[in-house]
Amino acid sequence: MTVATAPAVRDATLAVLDREGLDALVAALVADGRTVVGPTVRDGAVVLAELSSAQELPYGWGVELDAGRYRLVPREDGAAFAHSAGPQSWKNWLHPAHERLWSADRRPDGTVDYTVEAEEPPAYAFLGVRPCDLRAIAVQDRVLTGGLHEDSRYGVRRRRALLIAVECTEPGATCFCVSAGGGPQAGPGYDLALTEVVDDAGHRFLVRVGSEEGARLLERIPHRAADPVTEDTARESVEAARDRMGRALPTGDLRELLAASSDADRWNDVAARCLTCGNCTMVCPTCFCTTTEEVTDLTGDHTERWQRWDSCFDLDFSLLHGGPVRASASSRYRQWLTHKLSTWYDQFGSSGCVGCGRCIVWCPVGIDLTEEVAALDAEHRALEKAEHRAREEADRP
Repeated sequence: MTVATAPAVRDATLAVLDREGLDALVAALVADGRTVVGPTVRDGAVVLAELSSAQELPYGWGVELDAGRYRLVPREDGAAFAHSAGPQSWKNWLHPAHERLWSADRRPDGTVDYTVEAEEPPAYAFLGVRPCDLRAIAVQDRVLTGGLHEDSRYGVRRRRALLIAVECTEPGATCFCVSAGGGPQAGPGYDLALTEVVDDAGHRFLVRVGSEEGARLLERIPHRAADPVTEDTARESVEAARDRMGRALPTGDLRELLAASSDADRWNDVAARCLTCGNCTMVCPTCFCTTTEEVTDLTGDHTERWQRWDSCFDLDFSLLHGGPVRASASSRYRQWLTHKLSTWYDQFGSSGCVGCGRCIVWCPVGIDLTEEVAALDAEHRALEKAEHRAREEADRP
């Protein structure tokens, strides 16, 4: 198989890899010293983990999803990426759940030495980034590097990461990226984007180049020019996926809906089911809240400060002098959903939801974000109608 020249790749930005080409892609990334992270089967789920070769990808596995339900199922076509988002996102590597910030040691003379963690992070290559997760990374970029108080550790990891997206052709029953403003096609931000095609012509991947680094990587691995059949099949598969979303958010201005629903009865309904466990925030690819804790050894001469993920569902998250601001389950769920779909715009200029559906799948009691928003929408519309009728009756002679 011949390798296309650099100008041809950059002009066309389209190429085709077969399975051997995908093997070569991962091998090239490993040879470059990158830590390759991608999907693999482990413990009855498709999870993200470090890969040493493309043979570890979940060939022949898909998933069945529903609210509070996840099941791994075999596929006959041998596809590697025909599965929906699993319990992890790339946040686990770019914004780790637990990270040491600094340590301090007390000398015998009573003075203290401080050591700031300055270890260089790995140069990651993320293989199999879904379009929803690609959008989520862009959201976290705005949150953690776009303001006055940059998370420098996140920034370093992000700048060193190479993103290989995979377009979605098999949306799950809990996916709703289209109604959340996205879609199954990879948007900007990737270095390479793959679309998997499995048909009578074979198993292959249509490749789009998104950056100069991606173009240089493609030059080094066996590939061929894209053919019309592969291009058309890939495009049609992605377009068809738009119409097969398992869930959808209501149409209309959700930002205004949530702002007008602070006193809705629905909050009490969801609070009767919510365990306030925080699973939804842990699996969400955009939730970013953290806290810090000090860990001291038994001698009292060594201490460390660690940053760890926090959740607005924790009772202590809003703890002030005298007690927590949000003591009830309803107030904490309202805070999470309102921030995610409404006040996030005020802070960061976009929604905080990308429609991946993880919060639905991994909720132990099956609370469905789309269902809750639809119920709030219905309650708000009913209230508006009642108020309209009351005004009409008041205006009658």
